[in-house]
Amino acid sequence: MHKENVVVDPLSNSTSRLRHRKRSNEVPAEVNKSDGSRLLVNDRSKYKSMLIRTYSSIWMIGGFIFIIYMGHLYIWAMIVVIQIIMARELFHLLRRANEDRQLPGFRLLNWHFFFTAMLFTYGRFLSQHLVNTLTTDKLLYRLVSWFVKYQMFICYFLYIAGFVWFILTLKKKMYKYQFSQYAWTHMILLTVFAQSSFTVANIFEGILWFLLPASLIIINDIAAYFFGFFFGRTPLIKLSPKKTWEGFIGASITTIFSAFLLANIFGRFQWLTCPRKDLSTGWLSCDPGPMFKPEVHSLQGWVPQWYPWKEASIMPIQWHALAFGLFASIIAPFGGFFASGFKRAFKLKDFGDSIPGHGGITDRMDCQMVMAVFAYIYYQSFVMLENFSVEMILNQILRNLTLEEQHLLYMQLGKIIEERQQFILS
Repeated sequence: MHKENVVVDPLSNSTSRLRHRKRSNEVPAEVNKSDGSRLLVNDRSKYKSMLIRTYSSIWMIGGFIFIIYMGHLYIWAMIVVIQIIMARELFHLLRRANEDRQLPGFRLLNWHFFFTAMLFTYGRFLSQHLVNTLTTDKLLYRLVSWFVKYQMFICYFLYIAGFVWFILTLKKKMYKYQFSQYAWTHMILLTVFAQSSFTVANIFEGILWFLLPASLIIINDIAAYFFGFFFGRTPLIKLSPKKTWEGFIGASITTIFSAFLLANIFGRFQWLTCPRKDLSTGWLSCDPGPMFKPEVHSLQGWVPQWYPWKEASIMPIQWHALAFGLFASIIAPFGGFFASGFKRAFKLKDFGDSIPGHGGITDRMDCQMVMAVFAYIYYQSFVMLENFSVEMILNQILRNLTLEEQHLLYMQLGKIIEERQQFILS
């Protein structure tokens, strides 16, 4: 029960009792203040916060650049580590929200489902690249071929084992709570894996298809922070009280311009544009293809006579990058808004505290996940060429044909090639 406050009216000398309406405890106190004076632009501690955030950002960006330089496998390893930390933060969030109803063994069950989902998500993808890497080693090739054949069965068996484990741990008067935790676990796995698996697929199509979208999200986040820091006065959305229209618009313009510029820079390096067909770490070299070959465009009629450059060299990838920039600046931020609403539902400021000034890894990856899915779908829909490479056909032959069938195919191809050569010579 709330205490009643007595208010005395000096004109009528009568008293009346007014009940104060209970405030929602889902939103922190600073969010309830409608006055714009509490925005970041007028926050007294903003310079200290900016210093801490800048210091952490420099370390993160430096580490990110180093891993990009190391190559595909190291980037993949980084994604896996990020997934594990995100899952840890989200599982910990559930435990904090239900500290009074902890169940022994449920934490271990969560991680059982997590690693089963990881094996299912990456198992076939990993095995396909292992076939191209280990074809000269008979023992490893047999092991990989066996894993490829039975990978789905293994994952299904592990999932069923977790399912049976969950059923056996059900307790009377706790059914509703346990099933809600089971549903939350699957939602976390869907959030972590269904989206980040697209990120790994982008990496092996060419590091650029991972690096460009990820860089645009980073640029948009930094630009939104600084534009909001110095110019932000108009609130953008109630879920994020420190987000402003000035920061949103300034970041959008910066991101779109950066997308066009970065695509030209990244497209000049074969290390970033060549796809990786195996799990080796050697330096890549390939034909960049028409997407990364500059096209000369005349600027006559578009620029004044005194302008020194009458032509512009533009890669086709730069036009596609504009679509990435638009998505990163307009749609991807809603991943952050969704995460903000999720945190407020649990009365939290951040998902974790692993990054000073930023919160947890999940706080930094909310927009990245949305962007990764878009980048993969856009690449598959508008960029990827519909052709079959020698590696793809060879991979299918090695995986699906027996040794006798492969030998028969070899003999028939030899006859066909010999007949064509004789026809050409005659």
